[in-house]
Amino acid sequence: MLRIYKGQNNHLAPVDLLNGLASQVPVIWFDLFSPSAEETRLVEERLAIAIPTRDEMQEIELSDRLYQEDGAEFMTMTAVAKIDSDNPAKVPVTFILKGPSLVTVRHADPKPFQVYATRIQRPNGAACETGELVMLGLLEAMIDRTADALERAGNEVDAISREVFRKSHANATKKTRNLQSLIEQIGQKGDLLTIIRESLVSVGRLVAYHVAIEGNGQRKAAKESRQRIKLIQRDATSLGDHALFLSNKINFLLDATLGLINLEQNQIIKIFSVAAVVFLPPTLVASIYGMNFQSMPELFWDLGYPYALGMMVLSALLPYLYFKQRGWL
Repeated sequence: MLRIYKGQNNHLAPVDLLNGLASQVPVIWFDLFSPSAEETRLVEERLAIAIPTRDEMQEIELSDRLYQEDGAEFMTMTAVAKIDSDNPAKVPVTFILKGPSLVTVRHADPKPFQVYATRIQRPNGAACETGELVMLGLLEAMIDRTADALERAGNEVDAISREVFRKSHANATKKTRNLQSLIEQIGQKGDLLTIIRESLVSVGRLVAYHVAIEGNGQRKAAKESRQRIKLIQRDATSLGDHALFLSNKINFLLDATLGLINLEQNQIIKIFSVAAVVFLPPTLVASIYGMNFQSMPELFWDLGYPYALGMMVLSALLPYLYFKQRGWL
């Protein structure tokens, strides 16, 4: 899908594909979303550039993500799609700046693109006179979306922490089962934070590269652009630090949860061990008096049966009281 936006009365408006390409009015934003080969070819011919393929966008080498070619800047970052779902995914998004035009190439639909596309169509809704300002607006929308996700993740991590360290009088089996469920939640939050940190690092690299290009004198940024770039860099850095803090807390909670599970399992094993020791002496007494040898005088004793029962009770009671006194129960 190819969407084309042109300037109109202090905002951007989507235009028809054929009319937009035929008109001499410069296009501010070409938005390629899972484009067909024909749509890609139309944009390449219009701007005289070679748009990277999906496989090329997924390359992790810095030279394949940030480079100049045919008088245009090619900048690929890692965005987060489905950030509010249980299965967030990282997707590559490429920004191509050439002259006043911006080309975005993506094969997923992160929500910031939808939000920003709606905002720029409102009069005075956002500064979008050039492709660079549109790119900065998209990056700001992604940063805002990431900040909201980190805030929710932080609240959920706090809830998990309270659940892990709460006092519970439930039985050991139920508690262990709850802790296993908490491990799954911790794992999901850890995956989300890892993806967010990777996205924020890629935003920082993209903006730093863009600033370096401007610093080389190839293009002089407007004062508004410079201020917005500084804000994006500062926000990406602060959010990255916060994501790192939450990741460390997640690791601590994971270690604590595994430790609690080990404690619960040890408690269960201890109960079985104590029970075995307590019932071993009565079993020995019963085994002795169950042999039925003729020379055993207790067999002909009227009090032999209650005597054997008493011996079994006493032999079980003494180890129990000993363990209780030592604090092992």
